[in-house]
Amino acid sequence: MAPNPESTKLTSQDSTNDVHEKDQLAFEVVSPNVTYSDGFIDSDYVYDVNVCETNHGVLQVVPQTVNMKFRTDRKVPKLGVMLVGWGGNNGTTVTAATIANRLGLEWQTRRGLVQANYYGSLTQSSTISIGNGPDGEIYIPFKDILPMINPNDIVFDGWDISKLDLVAAMERAQVLDYPLREQLAPHIKHMVPRPSIYIPDFIAANQKDRADNVLTGTKQQMMEKIRSDIRDFKSKSKVDKIIVLWTANTERFSDIEVGLNDTAETIMESIKENKDEISPSTLFAVASILEGCPYINGSPQNTFVPGVLELASKKGVFIGGDDFKSGQTKVKSVLVDFLIGAGIKPVSIVSYNHLGNNDGKNLSAPQQFRSKEISKRNVVDDMVESNNILYKPGEHPDHCVVIKYVPYVGDSKRALDEYTSEIMMGGTNTIVLHNTCEDSLLASPIILDLVILAEICQRITFKVEDQPYQSFHSVLSISVTFSKLLSHLKIHRL
Repeated sequence: MAPNPESTKLTSQDSTNDVHEKDQLAFEVVSPNVTYSDGFIDSDYVYDVNVCETNHGVLQVVPQTVNMKFRTDRKVPKLGVMLVGWGGNNGTTVTAATIANRLGLEWQTRRGLVQANYYGSLTQSSTISIGNGPDGEIYIPFKDILPMINPNDIVFDGWDISKLDLVAAMERAQVLDYPLREQLAPHIKHMVPRPSIYIPDFIAANQKDRADNVLTGTKQQMMEKIRSDIRDFKSKSKVDKIIVLWTANTERFSDIEVGLNDTAETIMESIKENKDEISPSTLFAVASILEGCPYINGSPQNTFVPGVLELASKKGVFIGGDDFKSGQTKVKSVLVDFLIGAGIKPVSIVSYNHLGNNDGKNLSAPQQFRSKEISKRNVVDDMVESNNILYKPGEHPDHCVVIKYVPYVGDSKRALDEYTSEIMMGGTNTIVLHNTCEDSLLASPIILDLVILAEICQRITFKVEDQPYQSFHSVLSISVTFSKLLSHLKIHRL
């Protein structure tokens, strides 16, 4: 099927040039609090916060006002994204989706003609109200509120323990329709993942048959090779920035020990000494931080051990993410927040899943499943702690998570949830949900949102009163919209 002429881009080079030349804003704020220059958008913001103090046994609320200034760099860079697990279902799907959208592809399915789109992406497919006009409320695309990266212009590269090129990897994933894969093949046949880090102790033994594209050497040597790969990609692709994102297999949890990975100094020393408990994902995170590249974690292992957090803070590099919230967990976040907010007390949450992709295969191993179970269970903790009427200190709902590997269903994950809650006067309420979700087609737009928002956060600085401008905290709390909150952290929102 020929590309849709109305949405077809020019050549990739033309598209890239457009990134640097485009500076047309979708709207302007006419206010003394917002100023526009060739390079920046500057805005004054009054931040109201309540400080609570106890005085003679009485809880007192003290309103405070903080005058802040935000500055956004208007120049949209050429962005490179390096995916760890590029040859997996998520990696091939997100790469294919950006190319299909860039080319304006359309293809036939048994339900009719489909055109490439970014449904499921907050930045690309949602709108935001900016005020009222003569005909009512005015909405604009979320992507137009500030100068943001166009996902069509992202340049992809990455690593994988499998040496399949992206055409073969896309066929193995069985996520996209065949007529679309056929059109995409000429555009991705040259894309081959770089060798990745494979340490069998951290992922399921059933992944061994895929591991034919692996680095060798000490952990220090492998980390330096990842750093070299990042520099090589930046040089050859001519991108201005690189963001690294882990979408590879879930690892088991790493032990956290004093003298091993508790500080930036000890983790660097442990890498040099080839310590067993330094995981592949942590090596990728450290390499990215040392290269000044934001690192986003899309799996539930504890990549961000204290030493990595300290290193990111010292280097001023953004990190974020603790497993994508794409299906069951996204629904759980919304529903439990609603129930507790309505004064209803969830006392039992049982979540069952089965899926047949490689993620499911890897999670069939007990240690890797444990990482996933922890991240899924932690998602309700903050909501429970916020209501001391429903829950006594230390009280939590019974929360059971089950994941089964069923190869036949492939990427089409089935999730069944039962929420039992206590209601008024000893009554109970039970909600049962069934959710069939195409895993990678939900995760891929989240990947795009995470890298787009991480990039623009690099271009936003702020200052309080007369202090100098500064960047956001190195741990990007904005990422919790799309992924679980780092389970071992409590992060201030600003």
